[in-house]
Amino acid sequence: MFVDYAEIEVKAGDGGDGCVSFRREKYVPKGGPDGGDGGKGGNVLVAIDENMSTLLDFRYRKVFRADSGGRGGKRNRSGRDGQDLVIYLPPGTLVKDSQTGGLIADLKPGCKPVIVACGGAGGKGNTRFKSSVNQAPLKATEGEKGEHKILELELKLIADVGLVGFPNAGKSTLLTRISDARPKIASYPYTTLVPNLGIVRTADYRSYVVADIPGVIEGAHRGKGLGFDFLRHIQRTRVLVFLIECTVDDPLMQYNMLKAELGLFDVALLDKPAVVALNKIDLLNKREREKLDSLDDNWLMISCLSGENLDVLLEIITKIVFGD
Repeated sequence: MFVDYAEIEVKAGDGGDGCVSFRREKYVPKGGPDGGDGGKGGNVLVAIDENMSTLLDFRYRKVFRADSGGRGGKRNRSGRDGQDLVIYLPPGTLVKDSQTGGLIADLKPGCKPVIVACGGAGGKGNTRFKSSVNQAPLKATEGEKGEHKILELELKLIADVGLVGFPNAGKSTLLTRISDARPKIASYPYTTLVPNLGIVRTADYRSYVVADIPGVIEGAHRGKGLGFDFLRHIQRTRVLVFLIECTVDDPLMQYNMLKAELGLFDVALLDKPAVVALNKIDLLNKREREKLDSLDDNWLMISCLSGENLDVLLEIITKIVFGD
């Protein structure tokens, strides 16, 4: 199951308390202070696991706690430090503070582990309070509390190319023709319920990742259909491929509706390099094809079923991805 949003609770370890203790030596008043400091509480960190692709695990486990520091001991022995807790997340995960909405970590590939909750400092033992006027201090401090946070985890898939289109435009079929991905394909809307990824390999041994984004519909930016849940994945892509079904009454209107939905969700999406492809031309006769030619010279007519012009489409996409 693909899950791209989760909310978890993290609690860093508390610091250990300082110790009040005295040496037991002859002729030394009260033996002299020898209470050690408490250990530091463990931090909570987030890190990337390249083998993860979903936040499903965090649907069932919601609370994560790091170890607390140990209490200080006699003979100036410090308490042990609490062990750090590392939470592994898939690449592309955004970690946000639920209360403030602030971004804590953006786990892009190659990102190092990030501390999301700091452990508390250990308390001071009574040795720390010895002075010329206080030879036998009875004072020690408690360890500090570790940070406690509610975190929002939001996964945005990392892909070079995003396939955008209305339901049944042929995005899944295109993905199967150009990559090794095998998403579900059927003749009814919303066949694709989760984003699918495929790797395209070029003739010169280069490769890039293509994402099939579930069908966008009018009003997707407001949460209609499936689009609101998956529009965020388009934000990570470098190139957009608008796939339009050429058999509709007005392909140009559908293209403008798609652009409008993306712009209302995130205006920066409209600045990405884009390719427009009219799919299912195998269903048209010669006269209907000639009519579509007048729409836009830059639009490419393809057939994901027969494979017509797919090599041209891949060539265009590859040039944009690698800047050829």
